[in-house]
Amino acid sequence: MRRLLLIAALSLAAAFVAEQGAAAPRELWPGVTFEPGVQFTPRGPVAINVLRGPRPGGLTTLEPVLSNDTVVGRETLTEMQRRLAPRAATAGVNGDYFTFATGRPSGVLLNEGRLVTPPNADRASAGVTTDGRLEVRRASFVGSWRGLGGTRIVRGLNAPPTPDGSALYTDAYGPSTPELPGSVALVLFPFPTATPEVDLAAPVVEVRAGGGAVAIPPGGAVLLARGQSAAAASAEATVGTTLTVRLSIKPVWPGVLSAFGGGPQLVRDGLALYRSGEKFTTSQLGPRAPRSAIGQLRDGRIVLVAVDGRQPGYSIGLTSYELAQALVRLGAVTGMGLDSGGSTTMAFDGALLNRPSDGRERAISTGVMLLYRGVFAPEPPALVSPNGDGVAESPELAYRLVRPSTVTVTLRAPDGTAPFSSVTPQQPGTYRLPFPPPSPVGSRPVPGRWALEVSAVDDVGQPSAMTRPFVVDDTLGFLRVPKLRAVPPAGRSIVVSWRLARPARTSVTLLDPAGRVVRRLLATSRLEAGQRQLTWDGRGPAMRRLAGPFVVRVVATSEVGRTELVAPISLTKARAPKRR
Repeated sequence: MRRLLLIAALSLAAAFVAEQGAAAPRELWPGVTFEPGVQFTPRGPVAINVLRGPRPGGLTTLEPVLSNDTVVGRETLTEMQRRLAPRAATAGVNGDYFTFATGRPSGVLLNEGRLVTPPNADRASAGVTTDGRLEVRRASFVGSWRGLGGTRIVRGLNAPPTPDGSALYTDAYGPSTPELPGSVALVLFPFPTATPEVDLAAPVVEVRAGGGAVAIPPGGAVLLARGQSAAAASAEATVGTTLTVRLSIKPVWPGVLSAFGGGPQLVRDGLALYRSGEKFTTSQLGPRAPRSAIGQLRDGRIVLVAVDGRQPGYSIGLTSYELAQALVRLGAVTGMGLDSGGSTTMAFDGALLNRPSDGRERAISTGVMLLYRGVFAPEPPALVSPNGDGVAESPELAYRLVRPSTVTVTLRAPDGTAPFSSVTPQQPGTYRLPFPPPSPVGSRPVPGRWALEVSAVDDVGQPSAMTRPFVVDDTLGFLRVPKLRAVPPAGRSIVVSWRLARPARTSVTLLDPAGRVVRRLLATSRLEAGQRQLTWDGRGPAMRRLAGPFVVRVVATSEVGRTELVAPISLTKARAPKRR
């Protein structure tokens, strides 16, 4: 029953957004908001979902996230976020293009100074600098190794080498290298963090020929060499030799600790780019499709965008140039596209925010996310109705810590008093609060606007705070609607009942699955407190019998505020009795 109510409520919310064009921004954590919206075009509607965040740095950072923490394999964006929950609250979009078979990103992935995959020289890359700037540029990769002989070229990083080249596989790749017949493998352990522009020295602990898969030791690496490079590796990197590896991004990219691939560049100096000169086909850029992008505003704030598409009547999507124009309208002075199509995904704290075109969430290679490491309180339901009918009885208040902290928790009542308050040193984890707060008289919570206020100072002295408001309103409850009714030609009495805890202006409407009003069963009227009901004949406009799934919605507005309940009903047309 609750699942059906939730589905109906989400359908109504989607219909509301479509009618209004944009919804009010929703705060996810301090400084970060989500805003769904719709642009109406001559070709159809376009649903644009926007995450806005602060200039990266401090408690909120901007980082690429690698699926499963390895190059090999794929993971959905919501799975990535749930995996990261003990370390940070997250909101973001899908990241780079990738190879479907292996999950390997097509371009650069650099995180906290560790290079996982190199840049794609034919496409743009985006870097996040130590002072919070988003830099979009073209870059390439150059690598080398040196043993007992001269300097040798490294052609690949966590990717197969060329026929006569060599490639380095770090432990970020996965548990083992791929099989590569005729190759020679040098096992290096321990191997330093793969930091660009640094000499990485490591001893050779094993040399293996034959081309089979080679286990990559945690904290180690494997150099695979083929053809002429294999002969050089066998001669110049015997067991016990110290190899010096160097990984470089050209041109040198100073001050960048995180970077991710994608493309094309969409915005430069505040102007939308029609052609970027990058290696993309017309079929990738030209059609209207689901698309994702990132941009930075002049004041340093970040926008992440997910445009839904390929869903006629809901959202047709955008071309790449239209996406660039949308970023400029949002205020971006620089911006870059990300993977698109069925990969286009936006999520917050492990829950989807958009509607992927595949009809379900696709497993992807990387995400681009805002990560928050302060005290985090998940959103309680906007409305709590503790009247005993089993719907929205409790807000399930909670907060999460990712570092040891001294935490102050306060429950603020509508009159400004604090029925509950505590100051406690706590370890990382999730903490739940009962609601209503314990009371010696055991009374129900006072109707009105409540708030959960949480502040913390972590073990390195960083303060953070969140406030989550919610409304307690028990005015409307105990909605009862038959689940299934067969309506004969003459109609059938269908009873809709509910209970009011206080006088309220009340209306009852019948809605279709898209949230459109089919029939007003009760025009807005002032009703007194108590058990209420109406009888309906199961017919719609012009007294036509209705068939299919519908939703009954009751809305009550009292001195406390506005509240509503919805319940599904399925109608069928009963056959008329045969005449004898």
